[in-house]
Amino acid sequence: MEVGFLTFILASLSVVYSCRVGITDWNNVVVVREGMLTTLICNDTGVRGPVTINWKVKLFCTNEWKLIMLASANERISGSALKPSMQLTDSNFKDSGVFSLSLKPEAADIGFYSCLIRQQEKILKEEIILLVILTVSVVPDVPIPQYSTLRLIASVTPDFAFTKVTWAGPGDITLKSEKKSKTNTVAKLPQVLNNDDGAYVCIVYPRGNSSSRLFAFNVDVTVSADKVASFTNITHGPLISTAIQAHTSFLLTCPGVVGDYVQVHWVPPDTRNQNNTKKVFDYDRWRGTLMTNQNEKLQMARLPYNPEAGSFSFLLTPDLKDGGLYVCEVLLNDNVFSQRTSLSVLKVKIKKYSSKMELICLYSERSQVRKVEWKHHNASRKLKMSSSSLGSNTTSLPLPITSDIAGNYTCVLHLKNGQAIQATQAITVSPKVVQNLSKESVDDTTSSPRPSLTALLLLVPLVAAAVGVLLWRQRHISDRGIEQSLSVHSGEAENIYENPEDIRQAPPQGPVYMIRAVSKLITYPHLPRIQLSHPLSSQLLQKAFLNTSNSQMSEFGFKEKLQCFRDMLHNCLNVFTLF
Repeated sequence: MEVGFLTFILASLSVVYSCRVGITDWNNVVVVREGMLTTLICNDTGVRGPVTINWKVKLFCTNEWKLIMLASANERISGSALKPSMQLTDSNFKDSGVFSLSLKPEAADIGFYSCLIRQQEKILKEEIILLVILTVSVVPDVPIPQYSTLRLIASVTPDFAFTKVTWAGPGDITLKSEKKSKTNTVAKLPQVLNNDDGAYVCIVYPRGNSSSRLFAFNVDVTVSADKVASFTNITHGPLISTAIQAHTSFLLTCPGVVGDYVQVHWVPPDTRNQNNTKKVFDYDRWRGTLMTNQNEKLQMARLPYNPEAGSFSFLLTPDLKDGGLYVCEVLLNDNVFSQRTSLSVLKVKIKKYSSKMELICLYSERSQVRKVEWKHHNASRKLKMSSSSLGSNTTSLPLPITSDIAGNYTCVLHLKNGQAIQATQAITVSPKVVQNLSKESVDDTTSSPRPSLTALLLLVPLVAAAVGVLLWRQRHISDRGIEQSLSVHSGEAENIYENPEDIRQAPPQGPVYMIRAVSKLITYPHLPRIQLSHPLSSQLLQKAFLNTSNSQMSEFGFKEKLQCFRDMLHNCLNVFTLF
């Protein structure tokens, strides 16, 4: 059967090709509706005297010319192609120069018509006219029932005789039209009403030489005032049962047929009351009109769909309350194709109380749901669940959230058809718990200083104690030396410090010596200045003199110990600067 069909197509193409070979140019094109009286114009007003007119035709898809008539002033000869409706428009053509032919053409009369004017043996004029037939169909028959689809079909033959065909409605409103084949152009008006009554115009634009730029034809259309279309031919697709997470795009599919008009009805979730059915979307691709009650949530899908060409589907971004039953109906002529989709929407909410946090899993269109459950990313953690109302499942978490409680909590919805969807909520550790953990970490860090710093801190009091002991010893020795010196110099000066010059000029007596190096300033870069000498007073000699007889210490030995003390103190300070 397929081979026969292909053979038919190839044969048709070869016929069309052969029909287009031969005459590729013409002097004029005449487009006429089948059965309407028309005139093939052939005039030459400059011709006078005895002439002969010869009308012949080469019908569409034939290769020979046939005589229609041969006429002169004295006689007329009818040819084989002559039809009863064919006649000259002016019998006195030899005087008027009008040689036109009138006829009521049928589809079989399509072709090339030749008007040949002779005077004796001389050809004065030959004109070839291409006769084109327009066939217009109005479906359904008038008067047209309300809400049916008006189809205006224009068929122009031959197909190479025109460039395009358009349709205009009442009020000269251009209608969308589509070329369905080489010869047919269709305009449609779905869901017609009484205000669609009126005169519609079919406009044909000829190709090649033509005395007219276009040919316009009126088509009267009447819509019934009381008759309403009944759509009994409805094709239902299988019910689609599915679910989607709230605020996620979902493809709401429609029947796969290329249609004229689409409408979407919606029954709210968890109800089957047909009185609650709402029309939420309709689109007429021929008029280009659109109506929707859910502008943001429900939109026509694009590629690979093309609503302007009749391929429909929708993108739905639902909230919880937008679940339910969606019915997408596509109308093609007066046939209806329906696709139903039962949709459950899943949504997760969080409620916080003083001592707990509730994770609530909400879902709609419960009739198709088998079960709903909560899961933790740690499969070994078992969750307690409860349902305070229909369409909800709750699990509670104690506050504050600790590390063992935190994690990903997933609500899984299982449909009766085996499909499952899920929504995940991440729960993090409470801020107070994080702060406490941070504080404990800081305490652990500060409680264990570096060993070198600990050793330094222990060294400082030891050095201070050593310095204290040394100073106390030196003071004790100096006090004893001072007492002996005062006993020797008890003559004129009661207080040896009252006259500094006496101190400078008096030579040392006995074992008493002044160590001037001690009286100078001891300076270190990281310590305040240490003054070992004082203003001249009774306390100066406690660090300036040394009694060698009692202390068994020479001046050189004391300097050596003092220098050792300086070096030790300096090294301690250098270590301290490293921290």
